[in-house]
Amino acid sequence: MKSFPVAGGRSVSLALFSDVSNSRELLDLMQSGKLEPEVAFLNASLVPDVFPVLAAAHKALLSKARESLTTRTLHSELVYNYSGSKHITESLKRCGISDDTTYILAARFDASDDEMKAVEKLISGTEIDLAELEKRANQPQILKVIAARDAL
Repeated sequence: MKSFPVAGGRSVSLALFSDVSNSRELLDLMQSGKLEPEVAFLNASLVPDVFPVLAAAHKALLSKARESLTTRTLHSELVYNYSGSKHITESLKRCGISDDTTYILAARFDASDDEMKAVEKLISGTEIDLAELEKRANQPQILKVIAARDAL
């Protein structure tokens, strides 16, 4: 886990997990609004580096400050902003996790150490270094998502 300053004294903590076996459970918790602590889950194979996630986090915080979130929560806004699409459902499906996602990037705004430990406990997988993002990025899939977004 690593914490990054984003804007206005706010931060976002990121943790990368491989070999995740409970993505269906995580998705159910998210969709039912029972995910504690609240966290954003991104399909990490679509994330080549932390920079675009930090840019999406910054944009989400600006929307929150202006009281103009497009989605229901700050964390879903991060996933929505990461996708670049104007369609909320498609954004969350494309760049969020699905039933069988095994490689997940978890993001939490202003996380305490205890909250990040709780996030780690939620995820049945192995935490790995964020440097793995570049090595494991699925470039053809990233290009496919960008092409689909631009076609909308």
